[in-house]
Amino acid sequence: MDRNEGYYAQSLRILRKNKMAITCLFIILFLIVISILAPVIAPFDPDKQNLSERLLSPGGAHLFGTDEFGRDILSRCIYGCRISLSVGIVSQIIATTIGYALGVSAGYFGKKADMIISFFIQVFSSIPFLLFAMALMFVLGHGMINLYISLGVLSWAGTAKLIRANVLQLRNQEYIFSSRLDGASDFHIIMKHLLPNCIPTLIITITLGIPSAILSEASLSFLGLGVQSPTASWGSMIASSQTYIRTNTYYSIFPGLCIIITVMAFHIIGDGLRDALDPKMRR
Repeated sequence: MDRNEGYYAQSLRILRKNKMAITCLFIILFLIVISILAPVIAPFDPDKQNLSERLLSPGGAHLFGTDEFGRDILSRCIYGCRISLSVGIVSQIIATTIGYALGVSAGYFGKKADMIISFFIQVFSSIPFLLFAMALMFVLGHGMINLYISLGVLSWAGTAKLIRANVLQLRNQEYIFSSRLDGASDFHIIMKHLLPNCIPTLIITITLGIPSAILSEASLSFLGLGVQSPTASWGSMIASSQTYIRTNTYYSIFPGLCIIITVMAFHIIGDGLRDALDPKMRR
């Protein structure tokens, strides 16, 4: 335990020195606060239509302007942040749970379990992700729950591959043999000894997986297979703005900037965590 505490304390010191990562961490925290307080922060009801104020330019009461139905774009961007973050976080929790369970099973039990699970890892890794997600959403139908399930079920392969590699290195350690000699069950060894050593890998995969899920949600919503109108989503807002991209460019710029800033922030903090937590990257 002391060794783990020292490891994480050193990792925290390394992360603090990465000013860009810390800045992006504050951006992510800011986005989370906005998502939670969306009903309080948003100046207008994101779904309320007012055709007399349709396609207004940014300024005045509508800082980001209005869309073709007179809905406030700033309010819809704020609520869209809630959708994107929830999809990214929930889908990665699902993917990480599946990936850890299968990865640790393949690495710890080996033989037939490893062969079967590795086969499925290769299959899921080779299939075009967005195409598979489109097909799954078409089968399951629209809805947030189906979106969580689709992106989570299709995103586990990368995590499973990394966890399998970690467990293959750990399963022959002396403390694992000692636990077996003491009569510890496989479940006890997996949860007590292997999981703590896999936490750095899980943190990195979750942090880098969230922006991928956000982009996938935006892509599916853009194609009409994700979040459905009138629910505010950055991807669906960009899709709706195509007709007005020449006359009302701001309509597509603001949700596009939201996607870019969010995805870049998660990627940079993910890279920072990888540098801080990975001993090889430290050297």
